[in-house]
Amino acid sequence: MLRSVIVSAPLKVIIACGGTGGHLFPGIAVAQELESRGHKVILLISEKEVDAEASQKYSALRFETIRAIAKPPTFSLKMVPFLWKLWKTIGRCRKIIDDEQADVVLGMGGFTSFAPVYAGAKKGLKTYVHESNAIPGRSNLLTAKHCSKILVGMKEATAHFGNVEVLHVGTPVRSELEKLPSREEASETFGLNPKQKTLLVMGGSQGAQQLNEVVANGSKESGWQVLHLAGRSDYQRIKKMVEGRGGYHVLPFCNQMAQAYAASDFCVARSGASSLTELSWAGLPALLVPYPFAADDHQTANAVVYERANAAILKTQDEVDAGLIKEMLFSLNDEIIATMNQAMLSLADSDSARKIAAVIEDDH
Repeated sequence: MLRSVIVSAPLKVIIACGGTGGHLFPGIAVAQELESRGHKVILLISEKEVDAEASQKYSALRFETIRAIAKPPTFSLKMVPFLWKLWKTIGRCRKIIDDEQADVVLGMGGFTSFAPVYAGAKKGLKTYVHESNAIPGRSNLLTAKHCSKILVGMKEATAHFGNVEVLHVGTPVRSELEKLPSREEASETFGLNPKQKTLLVMGGSQGAQQLNEVVANGSKESGWQVLHLAGRSDYQRIKKMVEGRGGYHVLPFCNQMAQAYAASDFCVARSGASSLTELSWAGLPALLVPYPFAADDHQTANAVVYERANAAILKTQDEVDAGLIKEMLFSLNDEIIATMNQAMLSLADSDSARKIAAVIEDDH
């Protein structure tokens, strides 16, 4: 559990996160740790609905929204309006920094991070960016140019940042995931049978139509019950596909992930770094199907780390069909699951949020 440590000189920290759960939830984890140490934190999130919904659960934390826009191609006509909007966002971040008399800006990755980190650097603050993937995103490489130090979740990312000081700190998880509920309690939350094998399917916050459909078809008559987080955009379609099937539970979004992990035996998921971190913490082995259009194919690089540790099975989206899902579910016996469970647990970094908080404190 998080330790509460009161410090003599509290810092005012801005954490820029959001845009996806993979940026938001690690940011929340760091905020929880910093506040437990007596510091004051403001989390800057995007205007996306996923950020607004996910942040509602954390009423004890303070959130502010900023406009976050992905950079278009450099020679695109969209660059002019992009630069104008970016400049306005930087101006808003400068005002927040001044109004709050901030000491530190930490970006958790993605384009939500650039403007706050840039504004903080120009004002002479200590600035950091956290990269959770094995291959850094282009936005983080750009943000890193304005940082005091770079923090990475996977050692494989270190070599991509050149001569800047890079620290391997892992990727944080929210405090509620530090101690999972019992399988029985977790199963009751979703109306699952705790004595039956459960497959957790995570299509991502925006959904993954092909993957969702393949799992829905491939899990028929497998003997497994399914907890399927289909994403808002695909929820109604998948719900209709499995209508009338016993033991198949479809949700558009889940804000009780500790219960979802605790109730499950195996997972089918994309391979975003934050999801992998949470799976390792829960010891939940997985079939990883990287999003094929991810920048620099970084999700495949993430998945390779877990496959090499024998904690996961890696398949491309083209390789995954209903037949593969069916065969996999029939082959996953208790011994295989237990072995993969231990391998997944070995990849967990229980001190990531504390390491990040310590870096920030040590620099002040």
